[in-house]
Amino acid sequence: MTNRVALPPQDFQKMCKQAERDMEAKKLVILMERVKKQIAERENGGLRLEPTKKTGAGPVRLPSRSVPFER
Repeated sequence: MTNRVALPPQDFQKMCKQAERDMEAKKLVILMERVKKQIAERENGGLRLEPTKKTGAGPVRLPSRSVPFER
């Protein structure tokens, strides 16, 4: 007897690729919504930076909320 490797059907491979595309699209939509929210907050004055006490250092910079993408 010989061992045969059964390749998955092409339909299954197509479904997997489509699922990957759907997941990437979902991540993109979430990212776009986050960016729109941040832009709206800035336009509405949600991120007002107050100058420091005459130290000449300028406005305080808030930490970034970005998270590295998961693969």
